[in-house]
This record gives sequence, structure tokens and C-alpha cells, in this order.
Amino acid sequence: MAKESMKAREVKRLKLCEKYAEKRAKLKAEGDYTALSKLPKNSSPVRLHNRCKLTGRPKGYMRQFGISRITFREMCSAGLIPGITKASW
Repeated sequence: MAKESMKAREVKRLKLCEKYAEKRAKLKAEGDYTALSKLPKNSSPVRLHNRCKLTGRPKGYMRQFGISRITFREMCSAGLIPGITKASW
């Protein structure tokens, strides 16, 4: 499980990204890169990192489900994700 501070940092980055999205797009269209560089670093969408919604794990993230591969496997085995079953033969 990820530290709460890391999860909070990602949420903070997401909020900053949303706050400055319109301003960043406008500055990019104008080609004003000096003003763009003066905006907060964390307002850049490149700095966002996908994390598991349940555990906060940053690696092994499955975009289609929004969770990590480990959580996905546990949920599939428990039958919590409709239409997906663990293969056994």
C-alpha cells in the first residue's frame, strides 16, 4: 500500500493540473514559453502518474479498470469484476 503522503501529492498535482489547464493551453497556443515556465511545475499534466484507486500502487496499473494488476487478480478471483474469470484448466 502506498504512503498517504504520496497519494495526497498525486491528488494535489491533479488539482493543479486542472486549475491551470486552460491557462497552459492559451500560453502554448501563443508560443509564450517563458510565461509557461513560470507556472507551477506540478501544473504540467506530464507530471501526473497513474495509481491504483484502491491501494495507490504506482506500478502495474491497468487503465481499463483503474487498478493495479495485483488488485485486479484478487478481485477477479473473488468474482467482483463482472465478465472476467480466472482461467483454470
